[in-house]
Amino acid sequence: MKLVTAIIKPFRLDDVREALLDLGLQGLTVTEVRGFGRQKGQTEVYRGAEYEVSFLPKVKVEVAVEDDLEDKVIEAVREAAHTGKIGDGKIFVTEVARTVRIRTGEKDMDAV
Repeated sequence: MKLVTAIIKPFRLDDVREALLDLGLQGLTVTEVRGFGRQKGQTEVYRGAEYEVSFLPKVKVEVAVEDDLEDKVIEAVREAAHTGKIGDGKIFVTEVARTVRIRTGEKDMDAV
């Protein structure tokens, strides 16, 4: 089992969610996060004063998938989140050693 984590622009969330639902995934976790990469922040103007925003708002989407769906999920997220501009985000894939559903005690893919 894999955990696919994508850091994306907030306005692309609905497109990513729809792309994942189209693959038949039943659930995902979304967290509002802040960070920077090559963008190194941006300059904003508020009431005539210029200031540097070093951490930009992003959304972290996490979904646990079976190994055979990994590539399809990565491609679906990449296509849905892509704008072609700097700051589109990153996708990370990690191995999930074990999963347990708290309510029923189901394990691994049965718990997802």
